[in-house]
Amino acid sequence: MDALDVARWQFGVTTVYHFLFVPLTIGLSVLVAILQTMWHRTGNERYLKLTKFYGKLFLINFAMGVVTGIVQEFQFGMNWSDYSRFVGDIFGAPLAIEALVAFFLESTFIGLWIFGWDRLPKRLHLASIWAAAIGTNLSAYFILAANSFMQNPVGYRINPTTGRAELTDFLAVLTNKVALITFPHTLSGAFLVAGSLIVAVSLYHVIRHRDSADHGAYRFAAKFGSWVVLVASALVLFTGDIQGKIMTEVQPMKMAAAEGLYTTESPASFSVLTVGSLDGSREVFALKIPYLLSFLGTGDPNGTVQGINDLQAQYATQYGAGSYTPIIPVTYWSFRFMIGFGLAAAAIALLVLWSQRKGRTPRSKWLLRAGLVMPALPLLANSFGWIFTEMGRQPWIVFGEMLTRNGVSRTVSLAEVLTSFTAFTLIYAALAVVEFKLLVRYAKAGVPDVTPAPVSQDTDDAERPLAFAY
Repeated sequence: MDALDVARWQFGVTTVYHFLFVPLTIGLSVLVAILQTMWHRTGNERYLKLTKFYGKLFLINFAMGVVTGIVQEFQFGMNWSDYSRFVGDIFGAPLAIEALVAFFLESTFIGLWIFGWDRLPKRLHLASIWAAAIGTNLSAYFILAANSFMQNPVGYRINPTTGRAELTDFLAVLTNKVALITFPHTLSGAFLVAGSLIVAVSLYHVIRHRDSADHGAYRFAAKFGSWVVLVASALVLFTGDIQGKIMTEVQPMKMAAAEGLYTTESPASFSVLTVGSLDGSREVFALKIPYLLSFLGTGDPNGTVQGINDLQAQYATQYGAGSYTPIIPVTYWSFRFMIGFGLAAAAIALLVLWSQRKGRTPRSKWLLRAGLVMPALPLLANSFGWIFTEMGRQPWIVFGEMLTRNGVSRTVSLAEVLTSFTAFTLIYAALAVVEFKLLVRYAKAGVPDVTPAPVSQDTDDAERPLAFAY
């Protein structure tokens, strides 16, 4: 084990942990805005209660996401300084815009939304949560644009003197074909997570508190969240199909590794189960669906999909001697776990809708247990999706331009990386406990009372305290 191995583990752990909060923040920001819009248009108190209820869970998650995201920035300078030096000119623009425009737009209007209850005009207050939601989604796009450069470098040139990548076309970076499809795919996954949380919390109250005065609100939320999950699942599959075709074009090794496809095939079969040799160079046993991989990868049932061994030989000739094959079991199974966990969440959403058909009230303890587990499923799907995306690119940190081993800081020792890795892991573990307890505590508390407090006629409006709804 050396500093490179530990630095990779640290970045992987902190990134996956941070991304547990990101999709929930992205999805909930929009869903809370939709609920408040429904209240604004109908005046139905049910929607106001749900807005404040899920708004509180959104704010808890948002705060934790900000805290954990800061660590990501530190690691670029601490453990990956050579990588930062190489891509700094490219990453500087999208990440600066993300921080200065998107993040501050998001944070400013979240503040107005929190303290603006009963002070701002209703329309302006509603606009605040929509502005925050737009900022959240803009943040995601600029970050994904930077990441997409690592998958498919565009709009740059290599300076022969400094050896650095220099930006030549910012628009090309923002309109990278990988970014254009990764963004809707990521958003769909985010709504899958947010919808699952709404289903889990509302279903708990529907089954456990059938005599509650707010039972109707919880029933609506359970249906609302279930439909969000189903629509998001369909969008995930649709965008994932397009993403697979683009991946086959720009990163054929990743597609081959996802399928355990060792030799080039035309037509190519989709692997239901493949067992490879211990050295990862050939298949020993495979259960396949004919023509499906060709269609998924190229759009043509008879299309050609390149195999691992052929691509390895091609890359060795193109880039020099060395292994250009990712860890096949990791890419193969993470790809399947991503799909499997996402479909499982959609199946539970269908069961929730079925259980409430024709005004029925669900009572099954098994459905309740499935509902409580439900938020973890799309979170796992998202995590395995990113593990596949990043591990499938290896050994490249910037595909075709920089190997991961060349991006690590040269002056950072194994002991130093181990120290920071241990510290971050322990801090994140403590934050995970805090996050979980806060979410469970406020989720169990149920929707709030929204009856306005009486205001003395003798009190000047300027002297009223800020209306903090939470």
